[in-house]
Amino acid sequence: MKVSSWHIGIAGEAAAAALFARHGYNISVQYGANQPDYDLLVEKDNNILKISVKGSQTGSWGLIQSYKKGRTYIEAADAWASNQGTKTVFCLVQYKDVDAMSMPRVYLALPDEIAEALKKERKGNGDSILYENHTWQSGLGAGTTDKLPEHWKFSAERIDKLLGDLKG
Repeated sequence: MKVSSWHIGIAGEAAAAALFARHGYNISVQYGANQPDYDLLVEKDNNILKISVKGSQTGSWGLIQSYKKGRTYIEAADAWASNQGTKTVFCLVQYKDVDAMSMPRVYLALPDEIAEALKKERKGNGDSILYENHTWQSGLGAGTTDKLPEHWKFSAERIDKLLGDLKG
């Protein structure tokens, strides 16, 4: 079921808020998708994370296209990562092939982790689109599959790891 990207953005924020709440976090929501710097603040035991939610129904997230002009994919990924807020975690919400009554697949990653993944795509040639699981049929990446790391999947352990990374 395809719906507008606006609806996917709102649904993604709601799914992310629900998952963090289910894990005992207090949630503060900035109303509307694509707020500057972050969409949600999540807090537990005086630990706060800024969450930037990116919803998709295509199997990918276009994140750095606006940074590409005049730069290589590698340079664009680095520029994008350096422009992200401190204590910001990206929550990637994927609705492709998900029944309307089911929860989407959700991943958590720091900007530097996303930049590194983008730089490795297409056999290390980079790309501006982050793929959940994509096999290249032609071009520079022909015959390879780019896939999000398993440890990015939303879990209590992943949240704890990110909190620890951002404290240091």
